[in-house]
Amino acid sequence: MTGAPPLTDTDVLDLFRQSGALLEGHFKLSSGLHSDRYLQSALVLQHPDLAERLGRALADRLRHLQPTVILSPALGGIVIGQEVGRALHVRSIFAERQDGRLSLRRGFTLSAADQVVVVEDVITTGLSTRETIDAAEATGARVVGAAAIIDRGADPARLNVPLQALVRMTVAAHPPESCPLCAAGQPVVKPGSRA
Repeated sequence: MTGAPPLTDTDVLDLFRQSGALLEGHFKLSSGLHSDRYLQSALVLQHPDLAERLGRALADRLRHLQPTVILSPALGGIVIGQEVGRALHVRSIFAERQDGRLSLRRGFTLSAADQVVVVEDVITTGLSTRETIDAAEATGARVVGAAAIIDRGADPARLNVPLQALVRMTVAAHPPESCPLCAAGQPVVKPGSRA
């Protein structure tokens, strides 16, 4: 991949479309909100060449932060986090839910000397990313940034750390009680990994 041109927004969305990872319909997001579009990153990241390409593209946007560790929330961020870590030649670990909270498990540790970048596949509200940042900061590590393949949110400052994304897209997301798709009687699908 050395010397490959940088990925544009269109290139990234084309990879999602070609992989069947950009879905249209009525979806319940992991945030609980409803949307007419869903990004199933696992379908694009299952292809090693595409995962590597996306990971390198994100890594190129993060090098200046000089991270020592990439930390991702399980499950969606693990593959892209690994690829970003590989491209930067730094450790890649993940946080997972235990008793309803994201925490470091499996012997993963961080120290005050670590500079952490939290890497996700898709950010909508930023809740999982914020929880992952909190888990890192609870260890004394310094979180220097966050990154995602796609940022669906409207407020990049919501995380209180610099956020890099390959694509920023505004896709309407509604609380269930005011969802126009629910009001129209369209059945909702929950395609993600979190129930």
